[in-house]
Amino acid sequence: MNKNKEFDFNFIDIVSLAWKHRKHLLIITLSAAILSAIFSSPLFITPKYESEVVFYPTTINSIGNAMFTDLTQRQADPLAFGEEEEAENALQLLNSSALQQRIVKNFDLIKHYNIDTDGGSPQTDLARKMKSNIKFARTRHLAVSITVLDEEPEKAAEIANGIASIYDSVKTEIQRQVSLEALTIIEDEFKGKEKEVWELRQGLQALGKKGITNYEEQSRAIAEELYKVNANSVTGKRLQAVQDKLAQYAGEFTYLNETLILELESLSKLRKRYDKAKVDVEKTLPQKFILTSASAAEKKSYPIRSLIVLLVTGAVAFFSLVVLVVMEQFKKEK
Repeated sequence: MNKNKEFDFNFIDIVSLAWKHRKHLLIITLSAAILSAIFSSPLFITPKYESEVVFYPTTINSIGNAMFTDLTQRQADPLAFGEEEEAENALQLLNSSALQQRIVKNFDLIKHYNIDTDGGSPQTDLARKMKSNIKFARTRHLAVSITVLDEEPEKAAEIANGIASIYDSVKTEIQRQVSLEALTIIEDEFKGKEKEVWELRQGLQALGKKGITNYEEQSRAIAEELYKVNANSVTGKRLQAVQDKLAQYAGEFTYLNETLILELESLSKLRKRYDKAKVDVEKTLPQKFILTSASAAEKKSYPIRSLIVLLVTGAVAFFSLVVLVVMEQFKKEK
């Protein structure tokens, strides 16, 4: 007998062998089909129903910048959607611990999934359950889908729609937290600038009480009057005294006046930033555009009994035929 043994079966031989043992193969195949149908029934596998929410995340982060900035300078359109970066950010937020904890709390998933809190790893068991029943994905059109499987169709729809609402609130809370810090910083700058402007105005008012209201106009007017009269006359001496007084405060008036103009311009810019920051804190916009809301499914999504029966039956039939070929080959060699 050769040490290197090879199967000498061809396709015709296999068909002939299958026909020869057709009754056995038929019985095995039918048994596999019946058993797989039984064991994939609700008696053994609890059916689950699927609900899905599909939405586009908004591209806006600052309401103030989006609403109160010139169109030529605006970097975000509050009505825009479908950006790849925003879809990725939405997935990151959906998978964040802050949002996951809110889902567990709002829907009491520990109780709903029958997690044994006295067991060795309740959090791991909960995470595994959530991972198998709740999925987030990006669609090819850059939308975000929330898919929920549950034994109760109404509960699946409730959780899916609830997660979409939680996404909205969590993102709003994160943005508000940041905008509050930004508002505090800008408010301090704005109030500091207001104080500087007030001090400059107080300085100009003090000069006004001394008769210095507009140095350039007053100086020009007195120079014209001096040109018309005799410098040694009473009127000329009085005008010269006024001009000397103006010259005494000229530098201070010029500094205060020019500085006030610059500070008023800076204060105006700060006021716009302050108003935008207040809008970001006080106002909110939806963080998503819902395309499809979840509804209770009428048919189960898991398990797919027909597919299970088909795969199991096909696999059993194939391996049965393989076993027959091996046995037949073994007989020939023996």
